[in-house]
Amino acid sequence: MKFLELKIPPALLMLLFGFLMWLTAQALPQLKVTWPWHEWVARAVFVLAFVLIAAGAYSFRKASTTVDPTRPEKATSVVSNGIYRVSRNPMYLGFLLMLLAFMFKLANPVTALLLPVFVVYMNQFQIKPEERALLRLFGKSYAAYQNQVRRWI
Repeated sequence: MKFLELKIPPALLMLLFGFLMWLTAQALPQLKVTWPWHEWVARAVFVLAFVLIAAGAYSFRKASTTVDPTRPEKATSVVSNGIYRVSRNPMYLGFLLMLLAFMFKLANPVTALLLPVFVVYMNQFQIKPEERALLRLFGKSYAAYQNQVRRWI
């Protein structure tokens, strides 16, 4: 299934999964569970997600390297400062948290079943191919970074 590697931009994939979550919630409305705080949790998680994505994009722009996730071979440097000291993929973590926020917004716990599917897809078809490309480009410096910082958190 190599044909899926680096093909769907992660932001588009997040929207696709959000749509699938919405469809699931529409198909199973009897599973909706509202809590007095679910809207607040959704907002708080969304803000955290937005901050992670913005911090990741800012670090890439500051390093003058590409933010295009479908072309990792265009990277000009290993970005290991800022938010990248905590996560190798803060923008992808932000996308996952946006989906989690949407799950709270939908108030349908069954939609959470799509979250691990998103992570598996991202690991297999986005992150691992990116890591291979970055290892080819930067060799030992990227390998050292991989050993110091976890993939997600």
